Amino acid sequence: MIVLGLLFLFPLYITVINGFKTYNEIMGSAWALPETFSFANYITVWNQINIPGVFMNSLIITVASVVFILLISSAAAYQLVRRPGIVSNVIFLGILSSLVIPFQTLMIPLVKIAKELGLIDSLYGLIFIYCGFGVPLALFLYHGFIKAIPRELEEAAHIDGSGVFGVFFRILLPLMKPITSTIAILHTLWIWNDFLLPLIMLTSAKNKTIPLASSIYFGEYNNEYGLAMAALTFAIIPMVIFFLLMQKYIIQGITAGAVKG
Repeated sequence: MIVLGLLFLFPLYITVINGFKTYNEIMGSAWALPETFSFANYITVWNQINIPGVFMNSLIITVASVVFILLISSAAAYQLVRRPGIVSNVIFLGILSSLVIPFQTLMIPLVKIAKELGLIDSLYGLIFIYCGFGVPLALFLYHGFIKAIPRELEEAAHIDGSGVFGVFFRILLPLMKPITSTIAILHTLWIWNDFLLPLIMLTSAKNKTIPLASSIYFGEYNNEYGLAMAALTFAIIPMVIFFLLMQKYIIQGITAGAVKG
């Protein structure tokens, strides 16, 4: 396990440590420690690509998209599971079938439709599109999880006078914490690190996300590895913090159902 852990941490080490090096040091040895730990690259990146601004853009897009995906998919899955029938099956399979369509085949029509709807270079437009792409997988995961929740819990809540919304928000959502945290982590990592969709949707510098802003250090005639590693380190830190905060829910999701009462 130690060897496996070191294997997975090695790319992270390379990214962080090279952010403290000069270009010549990186070319000499990418995995060696720097002669002196200099924050010059981090200061340059902070000012050059406006880290606070692009960080806020990424944060708004990621948080809003994930929240909407969780609410929409959990509510839709609840209704599809609790109202079985041909219509529910057709809707579920129709939404699920979108998972097999490669994103590359949708890029051109997506840009055309987004332009007609005025969604180009808009954070809210990008959030709307992420919801469309993110709901199918979340719906699929919620659908299987809700099937395992006994109906008797909902019936008891109805007897106590709780309505549909009360049952959903007070009974089901707390029970779905393990799968909700798993879906939140998967979609947060995807949206925060996504490069292609913001590239084709966001055109102005003020709306750039961290991956998009960091790409200026990689080009055909320009490879500023030290600055690029510093920029990527800024992008990694929020995800590491988020994962550490959510790891207890991941463990709950893994152990849920392992022991039967």
